[in-house]
Amino acid sequence: MVKAAASRRPPSSSKPETKSNWKYLLLATVIGLSYLICSVLEGMVDKFYIFTPEELHAVATVSMSRNSETRGVIDDIVAQLKESHPGRSINLDEDMYIIHASITEYLIIFGTALGTEGHTGRHTADDYFSILEGEQWAYEADSLTKEVYPKGSVHHLKRGTVKQYKMPDTCWAMEYARGWIPLMLPFGYADTFFSTFDFHTLWRTSFITGREMIGNLLHGKV
Repeated sequence: MVKAAASRRPPSSSKPETKSNWKYLLLATVIGLSYLICSVLEGMVDKFYIFTPEELHAVATVSMSRNSETRGVIDDIVAQLKESHPGRSINLDEDMYIIHASITEYLIIFGTALGTEGHTGRHTADDYFSILEGEQWAYEADSLTKEVYPKGSVHHLKRGTVKQYKMPDTCWAMEYARGWIPLMLPFGYADTFFSTFDFHTLWRTSFITGREMIGNLLHGKV
């Protein structure tokens, strides 16, 4: 009598499941280490700053008291900062009006001779606008009133805050950002890729900013 061979299912292999577990473990490790590194750096960021908002506002105030024209105010600001921060930290680029750029700080002259308005973006840095000429308006989403910042005042856009802003006419400001500056750059890039297609200005801005960031890093300024 021939016995029917019992059907057997081949033993299942646990290798695929083991590989999958290792992937999840590796992913969790990377996320955990990234969070730890970011937390440590966030706790140290204040040590990397070389400017303070109070210092810069005082510099702008003195410059405005000495000069009636914006060009003279800008030159005076740069001269004062070169004296108080000798070395490589202050390096005005006349084309883009970038006074300082590093991983944790940037200082620029921002504005327009014709007026402009737009969205501030939501950033990982505090942004201070010292108004040198004209007037800047702002509006926060949960507010029913307009914020007005005249010449000599400072508009503080707090980290993580978003507003609509407007310069109704000629307006120039010294903009100082402190925080993680590289994470702010995609906001500026997006306008080029999806609106203006002004790749020449994008290249110039990126080149100068990158040059200054790397140069400051080589001199120990994060």
